[in-house]
Amino acid sequence: MLLLALDTATPAVTVALHDGTDVVAASSQVDARRHGELLLPAVDRVLAEAGVRLDAVTAIVVGVGPGPYTGLRVGLMTADTFGLALGVPVHGLCTLDGLAYAAEVEGPFVVATDARRKEVYWARYEDALTRVTEPAVDRPAEIADVVAGLPAVGAGALLYPDTFPDARAPEYVSAAALAGLAARRLAEGDESAAPRPLYLRRPDAQVPRNYKVVTPK
Repeated sequence: MLLLALDTATPAVTVALHDGTDVVAASSQVDARRHGELLLPAVDRVLAEAGVRLDAVTAIVVGVGPGPYTGLRVGLMTADTFGLALGVPVHGLCTLDGLAYAAEVEGPFVVATDARRKEVYWARYEDALTRVTEPAVDRPAEIADVVAGLPAVGAGALLYPDTFPDARAPEYVSAAALAGLAARRLAEGDESAAPRPLYLRRPDAQVPRNYKVVTPK
């Protein structure tokens, strides 16, 4: 097994190789505006560090969000392209699950990432492997009662200390954590979700009102 994992659902552009037991190589850069520019060089860098060719990869793992439309689609399209070119399966994992898997928290906690517009993408977890709510997007004040008293991980938690007073690392998801979680699930016979984007809301770009379509006669 050689898993190539990647995620662009947060400001982190993150890539890792995992052999089913350990992370072989990994790279993470935080730059919310350059996902498309940074992702493929990161893949090349990780493969070079591991000393393997792309055609040695046996499966692709990709974070499916939730996340902003523009960044998220970069990772998903790249994962789909690699899967088709190599003829290998593509496994989608919730990005929040990757953050939870890397969290060193005992007992129930919350994962919250920055959704912009003064909102967070979030979910509650019983432990690092068990999500107990569906991913959602809300203003922090709207979920204050639901998350009260729980530790929280992720950049969204760090942004809103009034709602998440016990905010902890990691701030962003790592492909190494996603790959480790995928390897564990695959070993247990769980094929993971299809690589479909978890947007939760419409993209910022909208067709203007009163837009007229002009077609030739």
